[in-house]
Amino acid sequence: MEKLTFGWEEWVSLPDLGLPAIKAKVDTGARTSALHAHDIEVFGSAKQPKVRFNVHPIAGREDMAITCSAPLVDRREVTSSNGETEQRFVISSTLTVGEQSWPIEITLTNRASMSSRMLLGRQALSDHISISPTEKHLQPELSYDDYHSSTLKRRAPKRALRIAVLSREDNYSTRRLVEVGEARGHTVEVINTTRCYMAINAMAPEVHYDGKRLPRYDAVIPRIGASITSYGTAIIRQFETIGTYCVNGSAGITASRDKLHAHQILASKKIGMPTTAFAASPKDTSNLMGLVGTAPLIVKLLESTQGKGVVLAETKKAAESVIDAFRGLKANFLVQDFVKEAAGEDIRCLVIAGKVVAAMKRTGAEGDFRSNLHRGGSAKVVRITKEERDTAVRAARAFALGKAGVDLLRSESGPKVLEVNSSPGFEGIETATGKDIVGKLYDEIEARVRPQPARKRSRS
Repeated sequence: MEKLTFGWEEWVSLPDLGLPAIKAKVDTGARTSALHAHDIEVFGSAKQPKVRFNVHPIAGREDMAITCSAPLVDRREVTSSNGETEQRFVISSTLTVGEQSWPIEITLTNRASMSSRMLLGRQALSDHISISPTEKHLQPELSYDDYHSSTLKRRAPKRALRIAVLSREDNYSTRRLVEVGEARGHTVEVINTTRCYMAINAMAPEVHYDGKRLPRYDAVIPRIGASITSYGTAIIRQFETIGTYCVNGSAGITASRDKLHAHQILASKKIGMPTTAFAASPKDTSNLMGLVGTAPLIVKLLESTQGKGVVLAETKKAAESVIDAFRGLKANFLVQDFVKEAAGEDIRCLVIAGKVVAAMKRTGAEGDFRSNLHRGGSAKVVRITKEERDTAVRAARAFALGKAGVDLLRSESGPKVLEVNSSPGFEGIETATGKDIVGKLYDEIEARVRPQPARKRSRS
């Protein structure tokens, strides 16, 4: 390596951690190097532990934070220059100065009171480095402008993430989320939604589980069952309050689960759907049916899922009987036009981050107008039109869902949205299309949790 001369302070970068520019104090009196870090948490398996932490790379800018993670090398006692001893986590990272790079060990500690965010100790100074203690910035100067530029996100390293899957079921979808995430080097923890509880306060809102505060996750993937929508979305709201990225937000899940509200949202965005009507009074039954059209009609419970609570009434008399039965149970329901030309088939479009990543045609079991796979329906890959693709994307966007299953009917007047599902299963569509849908979801999560450029402060 070409010989270098360091002054008492130099600009360095730590590319493995996504820190393109940081001022480091050079201290030959210290053995180990140290980096200013806070919110330090260990995660991962006992055999391959990792550490997640935040760094304020610019002194005096607490609003500018970079989240980092790295394999945990060691935990050791370090005595600082003022004689205080503390246990510190140790990581290994690449140090870059000018055009030269080499690996160093770094301890993580709170240096909030120090003007330099990093200290370079003897172990980090290779044999080819000499020190000129009365000078500074003898090596190429870097700029904090990198933290305000889009290059920050583009150059950010792929790091191990800590991800929570909110699910009460050990099914294909939950297992795939764990399997694919761990194959990418992430730590994926399945959290039983109903066993979470919350500390709600203005200064430090928290989510607790099994007697402990849950750590800071990089992302939360909600798989909230319909029976616990209210409590599940309250938990998601708590994560949103903390600032955790949630693939699907609480408002979108809540709205999509309420079929009446969902249809009102679709209508407000002028998205095609079967003609739908709703009324509270039994006196309005015939008027309600008249708004939708002639029999056959669909009568659907507002809380229906997987085809349960959905009835096809072949005649006006049958429709009246079903409506009377539902009203007798004090159940909320809506009445919809039956799209005959769909012939018991619908199209499930899986939308991730505003793109249709897969589509399948679902056909109902013989004699059943419902095409749900849970009810014995079958599925096969299908090529969709541009209009169908655009409709699915617009429907998912209407609910601000990062992941959604949009069910469409093919009608003579164009695609009609039947439902927007905020917790679509992966088994049917991955089997039918052969695509790695869960992998595409992780692509989006990894992109979303990359550091965002910070705004520059205006000079007063």
